[in-house]
Amino acid sequence: MIEGPTPQEIVASLDEFIVGQKEAKKAVAIALRNRMRRLYLGDDPLKDEIHPKNIIMIGPTGVGKTEIARRLARLAGAPFIKVEATKYTEVGYVGRDVESMIRDLVAVALKMVRAEHEEKIKEKAEKKAEERIIDILIAGSDSAATSPLRGNIPPDEDEKMIREIFRKKYRAGQLDDKEIEIKTSWHSTPVMQIMAVPGMEELENQMQNLLGDLMPKRKENKKMSVAQARKVLIAEETEALLDFEKIKEEAVHLTEQKGIVFIDEIDKIASRGSKGSVDVSREGVQRDILPLVEGSTVNTRQGPVKTDHILFIAAGAFHISSVSDLIPELQGRFPIRVELTPLTKEDYIKILQSPRNALSKQYQALLSTEGVALEFRSDGYEAIAEIAVEMNQRQENIGARRLHTIMEKLFEEISFAPEKYRNRDIIVDGAFVRSQLEKIVQNQDLSKYIL
Repeated sequence: MIEGPTPQEIVASLDEFIVGQKEAKKAVAIALRNRMRRLYLGDDPLKDEIHPKNIIMIGPTGVGKTEIARRLARLAGAPFIKVEATKYTEVGYVGRDVESMIRDLVAVALKMVRAEHEEKIKEKAEKKAEERIIDILIAGSDSAATSPLRGNIPPDEDEKMIREIFRKKYRAGQLDDKEIEIKTSWHSTPVMQIMAVPGMEELENQMQNLLGDLMPKRKENKKMSVAQARKVLIAEETEALLDFEKIKEEAVHLTEQKGIVFIDEIDKIASRGSKGSVDVSREGVQRDILPLVEGSTVNTRQGPVKTDHILFIAAGAFHISSVSDLIPELQGRFPIRVELTPLTKEDYIKILQSPRNALSKQYQALLSTEGVALEFRSDGYEAIAEIAVEMNQRQENIGARRLHTIMEKLFEEISFAPEKYRNRDIIVDGAFVRSQLEKIVQNQDLSKYIL
């Protein structure tokens, strides 16, 4: 049987953070589970033929498109990047080339894998750093057998016993402020960063390594406290214990098998039938993205990366254009299309109070550090939701992002002078919300810029 969360469990996990949008959650849950199923095929020749079913999310801003993809990646332990389609330009023009999104994804994977390896060797690195510090402490106390650090231990006492006394004091933090001198590695000259031409990353990597060998590290004596030395030496020992080739290999594999790329604002590069140069450029970007989605090999600093099994999730409001305005080849590579619904007043109320990271819970936690207690009432949630709906109707609809602006303004005075409200229960009800925001809401010119 396949290990890992089922589609229903994936949706339940997403429900903890995102309100509504059941269809979108269902689509990404199935896509994630299919990836797990594929990996369980083992040596089946069909394994390499099964490609991810890429998804296009259609819906206005602020309804949860990015958050669904981001939370899905966290749930899967997958490297994830969000890119904006409008930031890329057609090959031959000034701007970022589309392959850079894969290089950025590998960089995220490299960071994830390195963190895992560091966690595995953390204890070993700490022990090695501890031994080095104890060696320095003992060497520094040899000239004074009656040093207070050694207590009443005579000079001819067993060295092992002396080490244990130092170790006990070190672990208890009693030596943290003592100054010692350590030898630490450094480059005699900073290694020059080489900017390679896109597609020449392998050559760039080789040149970087060559320069690193030509400018080897030296050891420099530095004086610092034991507490500072602990951090420096742990980092140095960690670096020495890491197998960077293995980390790079695992990062590439993780990218190829689990990577998720979220392409936002894909509707902005959809051609709308005009023959002008702008639309030509848009279509050019689409054609550059196409090989990545179809499956190609991208050269990165960590080595070549195949994109065949990377999951691409595209999103856009599609107010002016439609999915059918994308070039047919690209449309065909995004077989799953889900439409996210605009948020209602009831959705805003749920967003304020239900998710694990709900805004109300965030403000309660933040202000509790100042001794201020917030107590939200149901009519308070309702008043905030009503203002969010009104502001989104009156101005540009930015969805749930409007709540962040409203909440910040709502608690502005308390956040600025919390000492006035310390050791008091602040009741956030309808009257409180209206008293804080009514003037701004009623003044249309002011609300346009503030809310």
